[in-house]
Amino acid sequence: MTDAQPGRPTENAMRRALKRARDGVALDTAEAAVLLQARGEQLRDLSASAARVRDAGLEASGRPGVITYSKKVFIPLTRLCRDRCHYCTFVTVPGKLRREGHGMYLSPDEVVEVARQGAALGCKEALFTLGDRPEDRWPEAREWLDAHGYDDTLAYVRAMAIRVLEETGLLPHLNPGVMSWTDLQRLKPVAPSLGMMLETTATRLWSEPGGPHHGSPDKEPAVRLRVLEDAGRSNVPFTTGVLIGIGESYEERADALFQLRRIQRQYQSIQEVIVQNFRAKPDTAMRAMPDAELEELAACIAVARHILGPAARIQAPPNLVDSEYALIVGAGIDDWGGVSPLTPDHVNPERPWPHIDQLAERTRESGFELRERLTVYPEFIARGEPWLDPRLLPHVRALADPATGLAREDALPKGLPWQEPDEGFTASGRTDLHRTIDTEGRTGDRRADFDAVYGDWEALREQAAPGMVPQRIDSDVREALAQAADDPTRLSDDQALALLHADGPALDALCSLADDLRRATVGDEVTYIVTRNINFTNVCYTGCRFCAFAQRRTDADAYTLSLDQVADRAAQAWEVGATEVCMQGGIHPDLPGTAYFDIARAVKERVPGMHVHAFSPMEVVNGASRTGLSIRDWLTAAKEAGLDSIPGTAAEILDDEVRWVLTKGKLPAADWIEVVKTAHELGLRSSSTMMYGHVDQPRHWLSHFRTLAAIQQETGGFTEFVTLPFIHTNAPVYLAGIARPGPTTRDNRAVTAMARVLLHPHITNIQTSWVKLGAEGAAEMLRSGANDLGGTLMEETISRMAGSRYGSYRSIEDLRAIATLAGRPAKPRTTLYGEVPAERIAAAEASDGHLPELLPLAD
Repeated sequence: MTDAQPGRPTENAMRRALKRARDGVALDTAEAAVLLQARGEQLRDLSASAARVRDAGLEASGRPGVITYSKKVFIPLTRLCRDRCHYCTFVTVPGKLRREGHGMYLSPDEVVEVARQGAALGCKEALFTLGDRPEDRWPEAREWLDAHGYDDTLAYVRAMAIRVLEETGLLPHLNPGVMSWTDLQRLKPVAPSLGMMLETTATRLWSEPGGPHHGSPDKEPAVRLRVLEDAGRSNVPFTTGVLIGIGESYEERADALFQLRRIQRQYQSIQEVIVQNFRAKPDTAMRAMPDAELEELAACIAVARHILGPAARIQAPPNLVDSEYALIVGAGIDDWGGVSPLTPDHVNPERPWPHIDQLAERTRESGFELRERLTVYPEFIARGEPWLDPRLLPHVRALADPATGLAREDALPKGLPWQEPDEGFTASGRTDLHRTIDTEGRTGDRRADFDAVYGDWEALREQAAPGMVPQRIDSDVREALAQAADDPTRLSDDQALALLHADGPALDALCSLADDLRRATVGDEVTYIVTRNINFTNVCYTGCRFCAFAQRRTDADAYTLSLDQVADRAAQAWEVGATEVCMQGGIHPDLPGTAYFDIARAVKERVPGMHVHAFSPMEVVNGASRTGLSIRDWLTAAKEAGLDSIPGTAAEILDDEVRWVLTKGKLPAADWIEVVKTAHELGLRSSSTMMYGHVDQPRHWLSHFRTLAAIQQETGGFTEFVTLPFIHTNAPVYLAGIARPGPTTRDNRAVTAMARVLLHPHITNIQTSWVKLGAEGAAEMLRSGANDLGGTLMEETISRMAGSRYGSYRSIEDLRAIATLAGRPAKPRTTLYGEVPAERIAAAEASDGHLPELLPLAD
C-alpha cells in the first residue's frame, strides 16, 4: 500500500468508496469527500457508475437518452445588492450605474422589451436575476422604489413577472436571493418556478474575515437552507445548487450535497441542482483564486448524482465547461440549464453561451438527444396542484407538450391574462357536510393523496423524535404552587414547568388554585356565545399533518360553498338569535384573490348587525399574497369589507420545532405573531389558541403561553385564550404513527389551569371546548380555571372530520347544563365579551333546541 499524498485519500479509501458507488450502496459524508477527489481513471470509474444512476432515472421518467435545456432570456432587474460577495462581477454601485446612463432598476418597458424580443426568438423562460434587497443598503434603490410606487424590490419583481406573463407569454423564473416564507407566498402565484443557489454550507466562509461571503448577510448557510425548506413547505418548484472551488473543503462540499438530499427527501420540491464551478474574474477580491478544474467539476457532478439519486435533475452550465461536454455528460448530468440566443450570462459575462445547434451536436456526440424544457420541470407539471398556481396554468399549458411535459419547441409564446380561474365561488361537492358528518360520517379516514401531500413520513418521524423526549423536572412543585398562589406573574420557567408536569394531589391543588384565581378575576358566571361556524370550503393543499378537514377538490368529502350559501347560513343564524358568525376555510387555490373580502361583504350585506369573526392568520397571509397587498393593507381592506375580528387559530404551537412536524406548509410562528399584532394595531381584536397533545411537550406549552402573554402586554388585543386538545382519530400525523393519541385528562387539566395562571392578568378569559371534550370534560375544565364555553356552533366540521364524538351543535340549555355540572351560572356574551342585546337573547331563547330542524339549507 502506498502512502496517501498530503491531503489526499489513501488508495484503499478511494478503492473502497468507488466499489460502494459501483454497488449502489448509500455513501456517507466521509466516502463522498473521498470520491470528490477522484481524478483520471478513478474519475472515469466514478462517472460510469453515476451515469448508470442517471440513465435509470431518465428511463423511469419516460425520457431515456434525453438531456434537456431551457431557451430563455436573462432580465437583470437590478445590479445593486446589499451583499458583498468577493467573487461577483454582476453587482455594481449606484454611481457606476449613473455614469453608464443606467437607472437603479430596469424600467418596466425595458423588462418587457427584453422579454418580447426573446419571445420572437422562441424563448419560453424569462430568468429574473438581481441582487438581494438593495434598498437595505443603497438609498438610491429605496428612492427609486418609492418614486415608482413599490414597497420593496420583491414587489417590483412580482409586478414585472405579471407584465411578462400578460404581454409576452414567457414564463418567469425568479432568482431574487433570500426569501422569507411570506415572500414565497407573494411570488409563487406569478412564477412557475423560483430559485436560489445554496452555494455552500461552509459557515466559516461567511463568518470569518477574508472569506468569500464575509460581510454578506444573505450568504449565511443557515439562512439559505431555511429558504430551501420554506420553498418545500410552500410547494414551490425550486432550483438550487452548489458553487465549488470558493475555498470549501471536500467534506464541506459533500455536506452541502447531503443537505440538499435531506431537503429533497423531506419536501420533494427541488426541481434541479446546479453544480457550478468557480471561475475567477478580474476586478474582484478573488481574482487570483485558481479556477475549479473541470475534472473537479465532473467529480462533484458524479458524487451529486450518487447522493441525490436517479430522480434528481442535475445541471451544469454549458458556457463554463470549455469544450469538455463529453466529460460533463459522462459524469451524470441530465440538463444543461438555461441557454439564451439573445442575452448574455450576466453573472459570467466573459463566457458566451454556446449556440443551441452546437450544444445539440455536442450532446448527440455523447449519445443523447437535446430537448427543450420549460422553466418548470415536467414532473411538477404532472403533479399539478398544489405545485402550480391556477393563474399560471394557462401560460404553462400553452407551451408544454401534454404528453411529455417538455416544451413544445414549435410554440411561440403569446401574452395571456394573469387572472383568477373562471369558477370563482361556485357551490360544489358535499355542501351538506356540516349536517351529514354527524349522521353519515366521513367517506374515508384519509384523503387520497395521503402519501404525497404531507411530505416524507419517514423523514418526519426522524425529525419529530427529539422534540418528543420528556424533559426532566427538578423544581419543587410545592414551592411552585406557593409562588403561584402568592403572585403567579413571578413564576420562573422552572417553576412553571414543574406545575405543567404536576399530577395527583399536586395537580388537584393547581386546579383549585387556578379556579380561585378565575373567581377573583372574572367571577363565577360561565359565558357562552350564540354563534354559527361557517367553513366555506375544505379544499386545501397546505399539508397540515394534524388536519383531517382538508381535502383535494376531487375527494368525495370535498366541498365549496357559494357566496349565496354563506350569506344564507348567516341570515339563518341571525333568525335564531346569533350575534356572530365564525368563518374559516381551507386554502383553496381556485378561490379569487378577493375571496375573503367577498365573503365578509356578503354576510354584512345580508345581515348588517352580525359580527364577522373570520379568517385565521394563515388565511390573512394567503389573501395578502394573492392580492399583492401587505398584511396591514390587506387587513385594512378586510375591515372595510366588514371584518370585525379574527380567530387566533393556525397557532397550533408557536414553536417552529413543533410546527414543522405538525404542518408542511402553514405559516411560521413569526408570521402568525406579525399578523395578530398588526390586526390588533388596526383595531381588529382576536382570540388566541393552542392545540396540544400531539408531538409537543410541556416546555413547548410554556413557551407558547409566554409568547401570548408578551403579545397581550404589547397590544391588549386578545379577547380570550382557547384550549384546543388534539383530536387524533383521523389526523394524518397520528395515522402515520408519529403523534400520540391526543392529550390525557391530566394534560387537559394542567393546560387549562396553567393558562389561567401564566396568562394572568393579561388574558382574563379562558375558554374550554365542549366539541373536543364533551360535557363532562368541559365541566371539569370549568373547575380548573376556565370561565368560557365558546359557542353553540350550529355547525362544526373541522373537529368532527378529525373524529370528535361530541357533535356539531349545543343548545343554550345544553351549555347551561355544562355550567351547572361545574356548579356555576351561565350568561350569554358577545364576541368581545360585552352584553348581548335583549332582542338577541329573546330570539335565541325562542329558537333554542329547534335548530337542527333548520339544517341543512336548501341549495
